Amino acid sequence: MRRLLSALVVTSLAACASNPKPAPASPDSPALGQKPAPAEPTADAESFRATPPQPGKTPDLVLPTFQSAKLDNGLTVLVSTRRELPLVFAGVAFAAGSAQDPQGKEGLAELTYRMLLEGAGKRDTVLLDNAFADLGVSPAMDVQADGAQVGVRVLTRNLDAALALLSDVVLRPSFSPKAFERRKKQQLADLARAMGQPGVLAQLAYLEAVFGLQHPYGHLPDGTPASVQTLTLADVKDFYQKHTGPQAQAVILTGDISLEEGVALAKKHFGGAKGKATPPPPPPATQAPPRQQVYVVPKPGLDQTLVLVGRAGIAAGNPDEYPLELATTVFGGFFGSRLNMNLREDKGYSYGAGASLAPRLGVGSLTAYSSVRQDVTGPALKEVMKELSGLTTKPISAEELEAAREGLIRAFPGAFESVEGLGASAAALFITRRPLDEFNRTVEGLRDASAAEVQRMAEQYLDPARMQIVLVGDPATIQEQVTPLGLGKLVPIEPDEAPSPRAAAK
Repeated sequence: MRRLLSALVVTSLAACASNPKPAPASPDSPALGQKPAPAEPTADAESFRATPPQPGKTPDLVLPTFQSAKLDNGLTVLVSTRRELPLVFAGVAFAAGSAQDPQGKEGLAELTYRMLLEGAGKRDTVLLDNAFADLGVSPAMDVQADGAQVGVRVLTRNLDAALALLSDVVLRPSFSPKAFERRKKQQLADLARAMGQPGVLAQLAYLEAVFGLQHPYGHLPDGTPASVQTLTLADVKDFYQKHTGPQAQAVILTGDISLEEGVALAKKHFGGAKGKATPPPPPPATQAPPRQQVYVVPKPGLDQTLVLVGRAGIAAGNPDEYPLELATTVFGGFFGSRLNMNLREDKGYSYGAGASLAPRLGVGSLTAYSSVRQDVTGPALKEVMKELSGLTTKPISAEELEAAREGLIRAFPGAFESVEGLGASAAALFITRRPLDEFNRTVEGLRDASAAEVQRMAEQYLDPARMQIVLVGDPATIQEQVTPLGLGKLVPIEPDEAPSPRAAAK
């Protein structure tokens, strides 16, 4: 290659030497020895930065359509058709969740539903796993307070086989004693690890501070080490018999399938299901009394303090849901919210802060949260309370409201990007007993909520005096910095000494 380039250079130079005649000058070329005329002045090359690029046209919001049918045995079939890819999410949703755990046996729903995947039909745990693996899938289980869901994403051609396996899982679980002991030990091991995490400790304390020890929402689905230790195989079988059955379940099919096809498959695999279980009633409503104390989970030497501030909110379907969602979003629901801009952008106390509204079948929670530097625990908590008060003294502006409104509405398609997301959305409709057009109703409710309604919700539900406070962090720092704020008596919680934060506080 180098020889070829050298030869080309020599040839070019030789050609120039043999023809020294200069090229004729252009009429516009300057005379020999004359300097060229100065170039015309041009606009500032950086002037374009003064005007930010304008966004393109907002795409039309397209929400999924859900269809429903009931089999003769009372089983609900929920279908949402999407034909782009040969994929289907196939699952079963259950109307009972951890809220149905008996007192003192918290974690029973979690253990029961997990046991469904520990052998079913004629297959033990390993053979069942292998049967799903042969289809290229692995079943996912999700247990929440109001219900549970198990399902898989499969190629359309494997849907019939997948539903055959799911029907075994749901209708014919083995409940092997050996598998029960293994699964129980696994849940206890998971809890042992979780109890060392500040976030889990904060949730344990927070749920009980907001809902109370006796309330169905007052514990995590996993339970506690002490409660899970008491669970027996008889407890699991009793929960299964009491809370599962066609009238309390729904077959969820989303993706490359029609309602007619879905009903036919549901009849084939679940049409013979029997059982008298019905959906349980919603848990009782919870009040939000004035705060009297601040719960402290001591973790000496922790570099950050985890802050949870919140109260009982509303149930799904409450008329206040849409304007309250907007008020909560302005306060802490997105990056540009008041809380995040204060703690992160202005003060530099935290990497981020947020707030969320979680309506449930019963009254859910309204929560603000952040992890802040240990040395600014007091100042950060003071700013949280200041922002709550500021919702009254500094009403929500039109710009803030529109940013929250557009952010919430434009985020909707993200929940339906995959057939699994579509399936989770369908399961949520069944579990919270919402109408099939609930997502359309939500968008309309967010669009129609007036500034006056949103402001009223902010003042009614985000009253700082009714917000319970849970802090996980260095106890000496919390004592020194939080006591002067006068937010209530500091009550230490020792989760390692008792399974219940409230019990430990007494």
